[in-house]
Amino acid sequence: MFRRLALVTGFALAAIAATSGVRAAEPVGVAACDEFLTKYEACVGTKVPAAQQTMFKSQMEQTRKAWTDLAKTPNGKPSLEAACKQTAEQMKTALSAYACSF
Repeated sequence: MFRRLALVTGFALAAIAATSGVRAAEPVGVAACDEFLTKYEACVGTKVPAAQQTMFKSQMEQTRKAWTDLAKTPNGKPSLEAACKQTAEQMKTALSAYACSF
């Protein structure tokens, strides 16, 4: 019973975080990356139709994980600044149909 309650509570908290724009994920640690991810998540959570949000969120979670892992390596963090800026420009174009601003 307790396990089921904990699971339901966890789902409820995740739903609240997703709909309220609260960012539950840890920062990457590179300003350009964290800024982009914050803006991207706000855009997807508020402007992308609900039926399409899962795809966008899944993509960004994969990207966040890759960037976080790369930031932990000696040479990774310095290379991320340019990669995150480039990704932001690409996604700015890709999400222009939803009136997102980056």
